[in-house]
Amino acid sequence: MTHQGRNIGWLAWGGLILISATLVLAFLLANIKAHFGPPLPVLGNVADFHLTNQLNRAVTLDDLRGHVWVANFIFTRCAGPCLKMSRQMKELEQSLPARTGVRLVTLTTDPEFDSPEVLKRYGERFGADPKRWQFLTGPKAEVTRLGSDSLKLGSVEKKPEERESAADLFIHSTMFVLIDKQGRTRAFYETTGEQVDPRRVKGQILRAMARLEHEK
Repeated sequence: MTHQGRNIGWLAWGGLILISATLVLAFLLANIKAHFGPPLPVLGNVADFHLTNQLNRAVTLDDLRGHVWVANFIFTRCAGPCLKMSRQMKELEQSLPARTGVRLVTLTTDPEFDSPEVLKRYGERFGADPKRWQFLTGPKAEVTRLGSDSLKLGSVEKKPEERESAADLFIHSTMFVLIDKQGRTRAFYETTGEQVDPRRVKGQILRAMARLEHEK
């Protein structure tokens, strides 16, 4: 074979390798897209806040920057869905990879009763790791600013005459909200109701968390 013929042969093989690599890359990208779904939209921005966690330590938005986090509303005297939601949050915690930077945040709708000490005992009922799962309380206006204004998790205190029991204090959102590393809300997930499959919701949240952790 001539020198020119060998060059043509190498070029042909190089072209085939390039085409194969392109096809493999396209296949992998298609599978990633099929697994994770379309990009999550940016729904809003979380304003700065100053609250206190179950260890009586101050927590601000800066403490969560650089972390993907998921948040919800509960109150410890709740006789409704709060225990179920906290169990669902615990299942998320247990399903997270060991080296993940994801954080879990639970806000109380009842900060006048739910002191750091009360929240610490509540978190211990679920074996919550305070390094990963924080329970936040503080001045009611500050809780409302984060929970209702920034995270869009509604909460309304029931009038005394409307309460069915001593623990029937609030009507609040049962959604989990997902926040990215830049402090932007990206998705909401309903966690209760007859049509909700908790295992499916957990899978959706875990996949979305993984995507957001890899975002620049």
